[in-house]
This record gives sequence, C-alpha cells and structure tokens, in this order.
Amino acid sequence: MLADKIVVNPLLQFDSLPDFSRISSEDIAPAISEVLASNRSQLTEMLGKFSAQGAPDWHSLIDRLDEMDDRLNKVWSTVSHLNAVCNTPEIRAAYNSCQPLITQYYAEMGQNEQLYNQVLALSGRADELGLDGSQRKILKDSLLDFKLAGVSLPTEQKQEYTHLQTSLSELSNRFGNNVLDATRAWTLNVIDAEELSGIPALSLQSAADAAAAKGMQGYLLTLDFPAYHAVMTYADDRSLREKVYRAYTTRASSSSPERSDNQDVIREILKLRERMAQLLGFSNYAELSVERKMAKSVDQVNSFLSDMINYSLPAAKQEFDNLQSFADRFYAVTKLEAWDVAYFSEKLRKQDFDISQDELRVWFPLKKVLNGLFAIVESLYGIRIERNHDAGLWHPDVEFYNIVHEGQVIAKFYFDLFTREGKQGGAWMAGCRARRLVSGNESDKQGLQIPVAYLICNFAPPSGGTSALLTHNEVTTLFHEFGHGLHHMLTKEKYLQSSGIAGVAWDAVELPSQLMENWCWVPESIAMISEHYQSGGKLPAQVLEKMLAARNFQSGMRSVRQLEFAHFDFFLHQTPYDAKEDFVAEVLKQTRSRTAVFRVPDYNRFQNSFSHIFAGGYAAGYYSYKWAEVLSADVFSRFEKEGVLSPVIGKQFLDKILSRGGGAEAQSLFTDFMGREPDIAALLKQEGLRAH
Repeated sequence: MLADKIVVNPLLQFDSLPDFSRISSEDIAPAISEVLASNRSQLTEMLGKFSAQGAPDWHSLIDRLDEMDDRLNKVWSTVSHLNAVCNTPEIRAAYNSCQPLITQYYAEMGQNEQLYNQVLALSGRADELGLDGSQRKILKDSLLDFKLAGVSLPTEQKQEYTHLQTSLSELSNRFGNNVLDATRAWTLNVIDAEELSGIPALSLQSAADAAAAKGMQGYLLTLDFPAYHAVMTYADDRSLREKVYRAYTTRASSSSPERSDNQDVIREILKLRERMAQLLGFSNYAELSVERKMAKSVDQVNSFLSDMINYSLPAAKQEFDNLQSFADRFYAVTKLEAWDVAYFSEKLRKQDFDISQDELRVWFPLKKVLNGLFAIVESLYGIRIERNHDAGLWHPDVEFYNIVHEGQVIAKFYFDLFTREGKQGGAWMAGCRARRLVSGNESDKQGLQIPVAYLICNFAPPSGGTSALLTHNEVTTLFHEFGHGLHHMLTKEKYLQSSGIAGVAWDAVELPSQLMENWCWVPESIAMISEHYQSGGKLPAQVLEKMLAARNFQSGMRSVRQLEFAHFDFFLHQTPYDAKEDFVAEVLKQTRSRTAVFRVPDYNRFQNSFSHIFAGGYAAGYYSYKWAEVLSADVFSRFEKEGVLSPVIGKQFLDKILSRGGGAEAQSLFTDFMGREPDIAALLKQEGLRAH
C-alpha cells in the first residue's frame, strides 16, 4: 500500500508565487502559526550562538533576520491581499484571528533587548566590516525602529506598549471592515430611467448590470466609487444627489447598519495612539510619526501645511464664487450645497472648456491606456513588459505580467483593476515578493529573489459589450499606482529592509507615484495612451487642447480639499485626547474653518470612513501627498527641460532615486538627482497658483 501523499499547505510554498486556486481560509491560521513558531525558534538559536561566539557580522545577523521576515511576509502579504480583494466571511475571520499574533510577534522582536544589542554591536563594527551605504542606513533605521517599539522601556511599560499595539491593530482592522460593510450595505433600486436623467450611458449600463446580477429590474445604485461619482457628477435630480451624498458621507456612522459605526473606534484609536506616544517620551502622536519622516519636525510640517493653504485658498475661494455665480445665473440655484458642487463644476467645465470627464472616456479604452503606459515606462527605463499566462489568479479579471531587462525577467506584477463585491474600494500597490539577495553571493543569479507587486484599482468593469473605458482622472489613478509599482519592482537594492519602498521615508514614498501622473498631461505621451474605442482614431488636436486647457480647472479647490484632509489628520494627532463624544468632529470643524470654501452638512461623517489614517499607514502622515507633490513636480521639471520621454533622464532618475529604494535618505537621493534642495515653485506653476 502506497503511503498517503503529504499535502503541503499552499501558503507555505515559499519558492513559488501563491497558488490562489488552492488557498482556502482553513490554510491561513496553520500557516501563520507554523511560520511564527519557526521564526521564534530560529531567533533563539541565533542569539544563543552570538552569546557563545561573540559579535555578529552582516550575514549571520541581518541576512538571517531577512530570511525570517521574508518567509513571514510571503504568507501574511498573501493573506492580507485576499482579505482586501476577496473579502468573504471565512477569510475575514481567519485574518482577524491571525492579526493579533502578527502584531504580538513584531512587538516581541522590537522589544528584544538581546537582538537590539546585537544590531547595536553590528552598527559599531560598520567601518571594520566595510559595510556599504545601504547596510549602514538599514542599521540606523533598525535602531530607530527598536526605539519606537519601546525596547528601552521598563518591563511593565513594555507590556502596556505591546497591548496598545495589539489593540490598535485590531481597531484599525475593525475600522476598515466597518467601512467595507457600510459601503456594501447600501443600495438604491431605481426602476424609472427618467429619475437617472443626466447620468452617462455607460454608467447607466453598469447600474443595469448590477441590478440584473441581483435579479432586480431597472438600475441598482451602490456606494462603490464609480457609481457614486457618476451620480454626484451627472445626475440632474438634485434630491437623488443629496440622497446618495448623505448615504456616502454617513458610511460607518450611526446612520449605518448595526455594529458598523466607527465613531467609538476612532476615539479609542486616538486615545491609544496618544498613550503610545507618551510612553516613548513624545508630546503627541504627530511627534512620534515625524520621527520616521523626511520632514524634520512637527513645526516644519505645520508651517508647510499653513504655507500651502495660503497659496491655495485665495484661488479656491475665487473658484467657488465663480461656480456659485454660474449656478445662480444659468440654473437659478442661489445656494450651492455640498451635493451640488461636483455637478455644477462639471457643467461649468463644459461651458468654459467644452469638455467633460465622461466625454473623454471614449478616448481612453483601457487596453490602449495600458499599452501606452507600458510603452512610456519601457522608453524611460529600458525595460519590456510582457503578458504572463502561467500564474495562478484569484479572479478571472486579474492579469499577470513580467518586466524584462536585457533578456532577464527582473520583476512581475498582478493587475486587478475592476470594482466588484467583496473587494475594498480605492487603489493601492502592495508587495507580493521583495527583491533581495537570498544566497548571499552576488555572482549567483539564482540567489536573487525578484520583486512581485499587486496593483489594485476599482474601475467600472466592461459592460454592454464595450471595452472598459476610463475617465482621464482614472487614467491618472492607474499611472499613480503603477509609479508605486515601479518603485517596488525596479529597485536594485539587495536587502529586504531597503528594497523597493522599504526604508523609504513615508512623506517621500509618493514621489514616484505622483511623478508618473505627469505623463497623463504631456501631448507626446497622451498620444500613446489614447484612441477612440470604436474607430481607433487619434485624439483630435482640439480635444487635446481643451483637455490641457482644463488641467487647472478648480486647482485651488482640489488643493484645499487635500489640504483639509492633511491638516485635519496632523492637527488631530497633535490635539490632546478629549473624552467628549464630539471631540473629533470639533477638530474637523476647526480645520474646515481654515480650509473649506463651502459648508458641508452637519450630518457629514467623513472622518468615519477616512481609512488612510484610521485603517492605513497615513496616521499623522496624510500631508505626505502634498509634500511629495512638491518633490514630484520639481523632479518632472527636469524631464520637461531635457525630454519627457528621454531615456537619458529616465536612467538618471532610475539610478539616483527609483532603484535606490530605502538605501539612502530621501533628501540625499533627491538632491543627488536635482543638484539642489526641493523648490515649491514647480508645483505652484503646475497648479496655476501664485506665491504670496
């Protein structure tokens, strides 16, 4: 009788990419438990050897730690990814059960004094061992991470700190689940198409498809962003716009289904973050956050935000006054409400520039956009992108690609671009595999692990027999996320802790992504990403002229909207916690008194779905988007002067910034490429704003 075949947990097959067809929710907890137990055992063995044999070198310490981290990352990144794009009750439950274990593990590592002392000893031997710049930066970052993990705290406070981390992890996860559930829970079935007057045909078809999928007649409106955006921008029925606006802006609040209100979750998160900062000797959480940023201090960020508000607000006020006058004169709307702004802005854009986002869709079929995007980055960075049909995928819509350089596959990526039920909203890049030297021998090509990225968007899927068509705003979103992907995939760093975006200051991590958006506005590259979806004809010169002329339409209002988010986030994390129920709303109200150009209704609970800062990595760091806009506009000014598709400038950017990842300080990488400090002038020029 043959022995039973040993079934290997698919999450533990570390030498291959995830086989999504084989992974089930039952695999998650055993895989996490096995890797954590193995890592703890290896750490104990490693530290024991150092006690007996003396100070470590790079290979015996950091390479070993990288191997342990890499194994855990391969499992947890797959689980986190599935939780985000295939959120079933079973996967969510398994993810929720394992997240505290992950948090506990990293808290143990960060507070391990023996390990800290070994890293400190290795740092002290940097000259003796001839460590390179990346290695020294990694050690410096690691020592800061130990400090911010509470390694120097007394035992009792270490335990409290670990409890805070675990609680915050659980609360952040709960926040995100509440937003997803609240978004999923609301629908509106509209039978009469007349009620949807003004909404473009493609969006109507998507709503009809959504209704048919649920066995309903008519049209099904949801709070997925493509559907929400279509109503707010084009629906002629003002009462419908208000109804959808109210539903969207009260997600995860007391108006949402039972148990998905985020108000108490937010307050508890803020309370715990403040306590965490206090334990580490900081006045507030913003001070703790800035420790890992390119910005030097809380005061510098406050000054930056204040300056940007001063640059943007006068233009924003004038733009809103113009919008109100337009709505009054042509539509007899004497007082614009929050649910009117997008609608009348699109009307005004049409009047002033004879162009609208929806009209542009026909010129940006997804296939052409992708082909053009690939051609642009191929020209800039000397790579080739080709489809790979061999990978296991989690959904039929997902595509997989190789990046090839000089005949070698140097990176791979997944594209998951369409919205669907069970998938979190928004757009993001996440790492599936990180580039690192596995064998410790640089001459051994087989020892180089290539990077693999997940690139996620939430565009409306193809419907009515047509290909997927993107608005120009969606094109910029795609380019933005691909910029993050390039940062991850084109790294030349050899170590896990500096590879791709690892080790990059959070307020500089948006530089490559925001830089890529610029190619959506250059005539040479627009020609590469546009054609009529039916005829294949070129984008007419007059349409291009209108599109470029409208680039800075309401740029002041767009800017202050982002600054409102950034100021609220950073101000909130400097404000002492207050047990009052409306504490957070009061902070937001104060922010809006500085940034808002129109009133939002009292029922608006934007903060309850602000996932970036309560369920993501941007707490006291949302300002990073504006900070990095300054960097990206400045960097692009070199491309404008020397050739927007120049392989020469592309290679310089690749060599000096993109490929360096976290191997050097962001400021030094920037000055190495630009030959000087960052200058805000390029951003002000790009947005049509004036310095004051």
